[in-house]
Amino acid sequence: MPEAPARAPHTGSLARRMLLIAFAWITVLLLGGGIALDRTLSGLVVRNFDEQLGYMLTAMVASAEIGPDGEVFFNRPLGDQRFLEPNSGLYWQISGQGHEDFPSRSLWDRTLKLRNDHFDTEPHVYDSDQFEGERLRVIERSVILPGSNTLWQFSVAASRGEIDAQIRRIRSILVWSFVVLGLGLIGMASLQTYYGLSPLRRVRRAIQRMREGGAARVDEPLPLEVQPLVVELNWLLEHSERQAEEARTHAGNLAHALKTPLTVVMNAATAKADDLADTVIREAAVMRRQVDHHLARARAVGRRATGLSRATVWESVEAVERAVSRLYPKVRFDMDGNKEALVAIERQDLDEILGNLIENAAKYGGGSVFITVDASPLDPKYCDIWVEDDGMGIPEEARERIFDRGARLDTGKPGTGLGLAIVRDVAELYGGSVDLGESEDLGGLQTTLRLPRVAVAR
Repeated sequence: MPEAPARAPHTGSLARRMLLIAFAWITVLLLGGGIALDRTLSGLVVRNFDEQLGYMLTAMVASAEIGPDGEVFFNRPLGDQRFLEPNSGLYWQISGQGHEDFPSRSLWDRTLKLRNDHFDTEPHVYDSDQFEGERLRVIERSVILPGSNTLWQFSVAASRGEIDAQIRRIRSILVWSFVVLGLGLIGMASLQTYYGLSPLRRVRRAIQRMREGGAARVDEPLPLEVQPLVVELNWLLEHSERQAEEARTHAGNLAHALKTPLTVVMNAATAKADDLADTVIREAAVMRRQVDHHLARARAVGRRATGLSRATVWESVEAVERAVSRLYPKVRFDMDGNKEALVAIERQDLDEILGNLIENAAKYGGGSVFITVDASPLDPKYCDIWVEDDGMGIPEEARERIFDRGARLDTGKPGTGLGLAIVRDVAELYGGSVDLGESEDLGGLQTTLRLPRVAVAR
């Protein structure tokens, strides 16, 4: 039974991350909104309470008169019955310097402690703790009544118990309302996260079905945000299948290519032929060429699988020219073209392709080799590299046959006949091509190597 694959490293749950962000924002917004709403409603309650006290103070001032002895009295009773009930929580008092305080009956044996050393032209409201166990809300105003030179302090006080109770009820309602609202929002965020991430779970299930052999592609409809991921995944699967098919094909081709030489060697050995040694050497050379050819293709396939291949053509051409010029010192090499051209191929494979083409041009040419980089610069997808020589060229009817493995037109010079076959196979692996033609300038062979350019990120 195969072992379970090791768990890949991760950065945590995406759903948990989304829920934490939602929880943080909901908490901050509800807390800020709750505080603002609490202050607003509490302020409204207090202002409404102060306005009621202000109405009572205005009524006191309007009803106050100066008696024969300079004392203050009301020409009509105040309307609120609580002023007549002892310790009712609603009180009034009038104080003047040099006169006894004039209190409401509700004060009974208590007195409001007022300051008579200042003058309040407008009503002044404040909180007071002068009564033990009873916080007061006091409003006072300084008035000089007609017929008197005394500065009278009119004040109305009321217990804060009523408005404090209202504020507590408001805060209780706000707290429970915002708790329920917060839980509802978190629940909605959880549902949204679960529903929003469901396409990723569907992709995972589709991949699981592919792993178990029930499907080859992810083909179910998915949201636009996930569709590019699915497209790339399907492309990767297709790429892997293509590589696997190429590997099977290469293995079959190699087996088929080795089968005949091995059969020849086996028959010669079984028959104890006189030329057994020569047969073994000849067939071993054939097998070595086949192995070299398939190894070159395998290396190219392996490097291409990374998907990040790129190489600067001019640098590769310079490196190959330096190496080939040492082998053929009498050959003249000329180069021209775009020094910045980038192609989507590994540098090792590009060196191998150019090495074969330039060495062939030097070997079979008449002494001059001309290399043009990016011969068609207006093509946005491909970069053309021309390798021209002044040799005899290749007849048109033989140009396709020369790409066959082991094919050679000039058997008088050393070689395996695999150069152009390897060049074509490796170029096609990267999506390129190789064509043979006649050089207009030098009169010999012109080899056109076409390779895809590096895609420019947008």
